[in-house]
Amino acid sequence: MIRRRSRAAPARGRPSRHGRHGREGRSAVVRPPLPPLETRVDRFDLAVGSVAEFLRGAWSELRDVRFEIADMPAAADADGIPRWTALPEEGRIVLYRLPIERLAHLHRNDDAHRRMMIESCVFRAAAEYLGRDPWDLGPDRFRFL
Repeated sequence: MIRRRSRAAPARGRPSRHGRHGREGRSAVVRPPLPPLETRVDRFDLAVGSVAEFLRGAWSELRDVRFEIADMPAAADADGIPRWTALPEEGRIVLYRLPIERLAHLHRNDDAHRRMMIESCVFRAAAEYLGRDPWDLGPDRFRFL
């Protein structure tokens, strides 16, 4: 003999914080994700700073030059959006982070190639400041033999 139970109406006095199994509303098991320890801005600053220190040590003309970082240039010029501005009369070089990072056409978009792009811009800006070829600034740096 099969007994059939009548379905009872759900209890309406139950608080809304409980779900079907009484588990709704609990806190998450893991904490919310932490912010990255190193941001893109930090990596950009580190890349520019390390190349600037190398160039200051290699070239006495660059020892007193200030390497500054700005987000964007004030305006585009005839050649487009500049990646840097070399100001020899003021003794400073301004590198623009957003154009360097976002307008680069990298064949491989990874950390190493992004850093090489930043370093090449610093070398080219310093070469423009000195009126030299960028390859003249650190010839031994690019020899891998």
